[in-house]
Amino acid sequence: MIRSRIQELYSLEQLSGGDTSVHRLHPMAKLISTAVFILIVVSFDRHAFGPLVPYVFFPTFMMAISGTPYSMLLKRFVVALPFCLFAGVANLVFDRDAAFSMYGISVSYGAVSFCAIVLRSYLCVMSVMVLVSVTPFSEITNSMRRLWVPNIFIVLFEMIYRYIGVLFDEAYSMYVSYTLRRAGKGRGRGSGIAIRDMGSFLGQLVLRSIDRADRVYSAMKCRGYCGGHYANRAFVAGGRGMGGTDAIYCVVTCSLFVAFRIFDLSISIAA
Repeated sequence: MIRSRIQELYSLEQLSGGDTSVHRLHPMAKLISTAVFILIVVSFDRHAFGPLVPYVFFPTFMMAISGTPYSMLLKRFVVALPFCLFAGVANLVFDRDAAFSMYGISVSYGAVSFCAIVLRSYLCVMSVMVLVSVTPFSEITNSMRRLWVPNIFIVLFEMIYRYIGVLFDEAYSMYVSYTLRRAGKGRGRGSGIAIRDMGSFLGQLVLRSIDRADRVYSAMKCRGYCGGHYANRAFVAGGRGMGGTDAIYCVVTCSLFVAFRIFDLSISIAA
């Protein structure tokens, strides 16, 4: 179970080795367009649902031309869905003023804002996952350095992404040991962790993770690690520059995002 979750965690990055037109774009162009997309999506008012609908084209189009399986990305969005549901459910309770009526049914502003939160979360999460699935992780972080993103944020991003699998691996080893010791006490293997043992299990996991992290960091320092900045200086200083196709992609997508922000296409379609 945990092993399969570890494999699923990095399965998106394995798709980044493709050879489609999207994969061949410069990582800087893809990073900039995704960042502009997210900034514009989150800039909408909390009651703006219709104006967000045209933005669905971006992740959908990118998945189509890059060959990224929609089901794979959708399963990962479902993991984040409870968080946006909890964030929006309060609007259903406290914002009950009628926004409009549809077929004799009054729809409140709370329902509109709830749907807008879910759609906004969907767009942001899917755009990031598409970026990861079409761009190697190292190229994303190196492009962030070229954009002068503070190095501390990049290093934290790299460490969390790279070594969360190590944490899962520690949890898996502890879980196997736990189930083997519980086999003679009326519980079969794979039956889960007893509630009374959960506290000690999590405490041991924290201690083992700290010890493992210390050993990993010592090994990295022995191999010349010094914060990630100098290790990637060759790429940051040089590297493949953006070509004409990359610039066109970046300008066209960002222009469309801004145009959708200025002009409400939902009103034009309704009219």
